[in-house]
Amino acid sequence: MIPFRKMNGLGNDFLIVDARSERVRPDPEIIRRLADRESGVGFDQFITIEPGKPGADAFMRIDNADGGEVEACGNATRCVGLLLMQETGAEQAAIETSAGLLFARHAENDADAIAVDMGVPKFGWEDIPLAEEFRDTRAIELQVGPIDAPVLHSPSAVNVGNPHAIFWVDDVWAHDLALHGPLLESHPIFPERANISLAHVTADDAITLRTWERGVGLTRACGTAACAVLVAAARTKRTGRRAIVTLPGGDLLIEWDARDHVWMTGPTTLDYEGLFDPETGAFTREG
Repeated sequence: MIPFRKMNGLGNDFLIVDARSERVRPDPEIIRRLADRESGVGFDQFITIEPGKPGADAFMRIDNADGGEVEACGNATRCVGLLLMQETGAEQAAIETSAGLLFARHAENDADAIAVDMGVPKFGWEDIPLAEEFRDTRAIELQVGPIDAPVLHSPSAVNVGNPHAIFWVDDVWAHDLALHGPLLESHPIFPERANISLAHVTADDAITLRTWERGVGLTRACGTAACAVLVAAARTKRTGRRAIVTLPGGDLLIEWDARDHVWMTGPTTLDYEGLFDPETGAFTREG
């Protein structure tokens, strides 16, 4: 049996395993079984902490609830960053991911919050990636519904570690994201699929957001989506470069700094610890 921690960031929850001394890599079917909220542990992502390259405290591997590996997860980065800083006593943690090297630190004005440098966003159509060329990804040609009266249309596209499409709406709850999300996630325009968000700008420094996360579904909080919506809003002059993004699970502070790095700040929570069998998916909860 392998120890795990169940943690969450604003309800975006994870099973986290330390695999730095012993390799742990369950089959996708075992991950799907553990992720099941009725019969398993229940989580959005399976996170494995592995040995990192020189200059990194660790490598963070991310598998979605459907068993597919993805490049980045902002809320998980905060959780892993907290664990590594608690372990080393350092003021900062360097976390290697498939999306690049990310840095976590304690927030300056909130002892309970962790801030993460999510790097520089990508806007080029080939970097997002999109299946065809768009010179301006602030609004791409994509819509849901009749041509003359679309329900959703002209999303902003951006990559913040993984691909995102943001539809600007007047009410994020007025649209059936559970219906539109899976169709848009797998639209041919997104060769690697995409996270699909509905965003409502309520002030120059405030955005309300709902996200359908690829490989997960509806989520209470998606950290990279919060980063994506802020930079997309700033690019389209809907907001400034710093805003509170309100998700179903709570608020994240997102700032796009002068170096074009995106900082995400928010809380993390340890739910409980337990043990699981990577061969069968059997698990026990402790505490």
